[in-house]
Amino acid sequence: MTSAALDAHELAPQAAPAAQGAGPRRGAHPVLRRFATRVISGIVVLWAAATLAFWTLQLVPGSVVDILAGDLSDPVLRDALIAEWQLNLSAWDQYVAFLGRLATGDLGTSYVQRQPVLAVIGDQIGPTVILALTAGVLGVVGAVLLSTFSIGRKRAVRASLSTIELVFVSTPVFWSGILLLLVFSFGLGLFPVAGANGVQSLVLPAVALALPTAGLLSQVLREAMERTMLEPFIVTVRARGVREALVVWRHALVHALLPGMTVAGSLVGGLLGGAVITEQVFGRPGLGSVTLLAVTNKDVPVVLGVVLLAAAVYVVVSTALDILYTAVDPRLRGAR
Repeated sequence: MTSAALDAHELAPQAAPAAQGAGPRRGAHPVLRRFATRVISGIVVLWAAATLAFWTLQLVPGSVVDILAGDLSDPVLRDALIAEWQLNLSAWDQYVAFLGRLATGDLGTSYVQRQPVLAVIGDQIGPTVILALTAGVLGVVGAVLLSTFSIGRKRAVRASLSTIELVFVSTPVFWSGILLLLVFSFGLGLFPVAGANGVQSLVLPAVALALPTAGLLSQVLREAMERTMLEPFIVTVRARGVREALVVWRHALVHALLPGMTVAGSLVGGLLGGAVITEQVFGRPGLGSVTLLAVTNKDVPVVLGVVLLAAAVYVVVSTALDILYTAVDPRLRGAR
């Protein structure tokens, strides 16, 4: 063998490991790559939500100048309002100006309240967040109890629980809220009819808002747990003498959490939107009254601010869940 062939033979085994070792160092970490993708998609979602809300408000009948001026027909006042809010611009120019302000973090100023939109939303967001979080916790707890209680029961019991879940999902929030008021406030007098004074005033609104979440999430958890109970490892767990309750709670429920988390994340935006309606039914302060007033008066900046808030909450929650999936489940990290 020639010296050149010997050199090639000696170098070949050393080059292969180097080529193999270069693979894992290429590209970014899967979690970071997935995070960057979600951030970009989140920006697109925010832009789409703002664009859809803006052009939808343009189709709403009525003139902003007529609403602001009221019964006054003074042309000087009307011209001053038009100049102040730049309403003489075309809808497209107003849209471009809105995107420009949004890129700098400026949501504009309320036409009616003459305050920055961030201040208007910030003053009323507290009660809405409390209501949405309380309803979310109640919904998750109710879903876990309903789904775990139905595992291993007779067909009649499972059918009854499925009917209850279907009723929870298909009943509108405002209708269930009215029923709760009729029974527990007007009938039994256990809870106040309206207001936000104390914990008692939070119970009925939170329950009304939590019922659809509990019904839908319970269906997903029960289906996932029923599939898990058919897996071979469940037979092994039972053969070791583990009680059935522990099999359900420690094994079946844990394996059902991943699809349950996916559904729960998609319901966050619904909780915030439902809180707006629930606040109107129960006369609670919050974003509900702000949104209703803004839509009635065609207060475009405030409506867009509320829409962007709901979209931002959904994007943040879905991004956090996506990153959590990638960090927990190795199958989602991609081949290294």
